[in-house]
Amino acid sequence: MSGKRKDKKGRILRTGESQRKDLIYQYRFTDIYGKRRTIYASDLKELRKREKEIQIQLEQGIDYAAGQITVNELLERYTGLKTGVRYNTRVGYDFVKNLVRQEEFGQRKIADIKVSDAKQWMLKLYNDGRGYSTLTSVRGVIKPAFQMAFDEDVIRKNPFVFKLTDVVPNNSKKRIAMTLAQQETWMEFIRTDSTYCKYYDEFVVLLNTGMRVSEFCGLTRKDLDFENRRIRVDHQLVRERGGRYYVEKTKTKSGIRFIPMTDEVYDSLKNILKKRPKLRPEPVVDGYRGFILIDKNLNPKVALHIENEMRWALKKYHKLHPDNPLPNITPHVFRHTFCTNMANAGMDIKTLQYLMGHSDVGVTLNVYTHETYDHAAKQMAEIIDFKVLQEQKKARKSG
Repeated sequence: MSGKRKDKKGRILRTGESQRKDLIYQYRFTDIYGKRRTIYASDLKELRKREKEIQIQLEQGIDYAAGQITVNELLERYTGLKTGVRYNTRVGYDFVKNLVRQEEFGQRKIADIKVSDAKQWMLKLYNDGRGYSTLTSVRGVIKPAFQMAFDEDVIRKNPFVFKLTDVVPNNSKKRIAMTLAQQETWMEFIRTDSTYCKYYDEFVVLLNTGMRVSEFCGLTRKDLDFENRRIRVDHQLVRERGGRYYVEKTKTKSGIRFIPMTDEVYDSLKNILKKRPKLRPEPVVDGYRGFILIDKNLNPKVALHIENEMRWALKKYHKLHPDNPLPNITPHVFRHTFCTNMANAGMDIKTLQYLMGHSDVGVTLNVYTHETYDHAAKQMAEIIDFKVLQEQKKARKSG
């Protein structure tokens, strides 16, 4: 025992611990990169508390550096670094982590995962009844997590760098746009129904502006410029599962925009404000007040309210009109329909991208617009007629 190092109070110090002449305690250790480091504390108890934390970090770091952590632990590490993400993103992370925890795959060491293993697992999930969209969500989190490990030289290759459709078929339902006939049928039903007519103006605004439903719910009186007939969109209202309301920025920076009010939208917004209850005091969410949409409990409406309005109304419509069914109608179908209507009407793609608030024009082109055969045939005929006319003019001049 005499060879053990002691502090001034005669307490035996552990390996790496020492006490300086000024009575400050220090602990020297080697980090996972082989560098010598030192921490300090004014008393031994505090020093050992910090030592314990360092040992845990070292063990985790060494295991991570050697690829010996599990897939579950990798996902925790990856998502734990994603601070400041949106609420819906956090919900998505939690969904994926919970799903992976239920799988044996989640207990495997990341260094042992090969591309064939990743593909087999995706196929296993598909055969278990998981839809293509669910697989896309899972891969959307697990692929960048493995990429993080690859970028830090923890693994030799990211096993999730492959095309998902090479492994499983894309059986997800494509986003649909309502036809003009369906729009007229639906809106006429809402306008004349004794129960759901109170939502008519809300539906008019959504269908004729293309706003995301959370952007619509976030609108306040200050966002409505009736004089210049335009709507300012620069935030959205969200409610967490726990019931907390909060305001967040638009989905992307491109989401900040002004949307023109058509005459129909102008009138419907006026009607919404006219019917809006007078609240004392006004509900305030993150400094915003004067929300134009208010629910029956005198709180600001959120996306779920409008989704439910459409679902209940559609259920009643199908009960009354079983021989003339309509597609599943949601706020996003309205947004999709607006985009398709504008594209079919000939709006240039950059203008449409701005109105939709898309950061990438490819989204506007490839995801939201569906040209119908009739529209394609009409445009083709117009182009051919135009070319024929030009040729005839050219022939007359040369003659």
